[in-house]
Amino acid sequence: MKILYKNGNVITMNGRPAEAVLTEDGMISAVGEAEGMDAAGARQIDLEGQTLMPAFIDAHSHFSAVANGFLQVDLENCGSFQEIEEKIRDYVSRRNPEPGGWILARGYDPYRLKEQRHPKKELLDRAAPGYPVMVQHQSGHVGVFNSEALRLLGVTSDTEAPEGGMIEIHDGVPTGYMEENAFLYYQKKVPAAGWEDLREAYMQAQNQYISRGIVSVQEGLMTKEMEGIYQRLLNSGILKVDLTAYTAPEDYHGLAERFPQAAAGRDRNFRLGGMKIFLDGSPQGRTAWMREPYAGELDYCGYGTMKDEDVTEAVLQAAEAGVQLLAHCNGDEACAQYIRVLDAARRHGADISRCRPVMIHGQLLGLDQLALVRELGIMPSFFVAHVYHWGDIHLKNFGMERASHISPAGSALRDGIMFTFHQDTPVIDCDMLETVWCAAVRRTRDGIILGREERISVEEALRALTVNGAVQYGEEALRGTIEKGKYADFVILDRNPLTVPADEIPEVQVKGTVRRGIMIYEG
Repeated sequence: MKILYKNGNVITMNGRPAEAVLTEDGMISAVGEAEGMDAAGARQIDLEGQTLMPAFIDAHSHFSAVANGFLQVDLENCGSFQEIEEKIRDYVSRRNPEPGGWILARGYDPYRLKEQRHPKKELLDRAAPGYPVMVQHQSGHVGVFNSEALRLLGVTSDTEAPEGGMIEIHDGVPTGYMEENAFLYYQKKVPAAGWEDLREAYMQAQNQYISRGIVSVQEGLMTKEMEGIYQRLLNSGILKVDLTAYTAPEDYHGLAERFPQAAAGRDRNFRLGGMKIFLDGSPQGRTAWMREPYAGELDYCGYGTMKDEDVTEAVLQAAEAGVQLLAHCNGDEACAQYIRVLDAARRHGADISRCRPVMIHGQLLGLDQLALVRELGIMPSFFVAHVYHWGDIHLKNFGMERASHISPAGSALRDGIMFTFHQDTPVIDCDMLETVWCAAVRRTRDGIILGREERISVEEALRALTVNGAVQYGEEALRGTIEKGKYADFVILDRNPLTVPADEIPEVQVKGTVRRGIMIYEG
């Protein structure tokens, strides 16, 4: 089927102007002037002055966590312990879960709570008596379990935390609060919801991405425990987006055997993209691994979660398998570890280009580290929206000089480093246009301009979400620009983000999302 898009603004993202786009059978067949196109029999779509550009590419998020979020209590807007307790209590009252069923909640942030600290198990015990409860910090890296949850998980005062994690003990007993590898380890042991509930939640998650103009989505960490869910997800036929998953190194080969077509290419829109490792935590949670102490601390620099030898093993495993390696690095010491290990592997003869290394977040990546990032071919994926959402907290944690270079996109651009942007959804909504605004303006919630020199143009920010995203996934021949021979994957916007004032970019609306020539969302 032929479709002609005309009478609008076309942003091709390759520098070439165009007034119309012709597609056929889900691929772009012509770009340029409408008069010169073979559009006989084509369905005509009048853009009515709106803007057509390549669909956005999600460089890093957690698809299943977004889905699970629809089955959890939303604590994001809570401003006190009392509000957290009331939200959970209300959820139990409305949903009336089966006795012993888990109550899950996410999205609290101690910096936005009146108490300015994490809740503990006693609060959760009061909120949902008799139920096991887990609440997750907005970053996803720390959280709290109540007494019943600790009992079911077998956590006592004698339980040792996994390396790279922490189980808080006070007066000889667990408080319920855990960090990093400890929290992630016990989180995996929480039973999943039933398939019917999950199926509906995955559909809601998918629709959230599509409504933001995204057709290429990431599962930032697919665990072996998720195999059954993914088999059912693919068999259900509900997957309308292109989904790329990354696994822990120790899980990759087992999952590749169980999803052979996904490991070799795509299977029902699903692909196994490679491996993912975590090297530290979150800067707003003060668990990012830093070279210098946090502001106000004598020697606390956060901490790492993996030893050099384990990171080396992951690098060599990914390079040998020829699959991509993503490394979560927030603090500059975590960035230094990834750089150090990749450089050492290269010097010992490993072809690290085979793992196309990506540095996820790179929030506190040092400007002095950029030269090696470029030399080693590392692609940073910056969480630049942190500037708005947590910039004021970063000022408290790091001081103005360090905080000003959070997500140093301007410096990376000047150094010739290609980078992408992401939202780490469900940490924040997958709002690509808010991210463009954050990159161009760099204003915190309190109105402080954080790192004027790290601002980039709107056009470069859009490149990070389209052209560069395609390169990150190794799919630049198929997506990222509007060119003949590429997928007919588009987003239709009510205004042109290249011409509206930068402060109005968050108000630009997604009016349509097109995947392979099919309109899958209309706003």
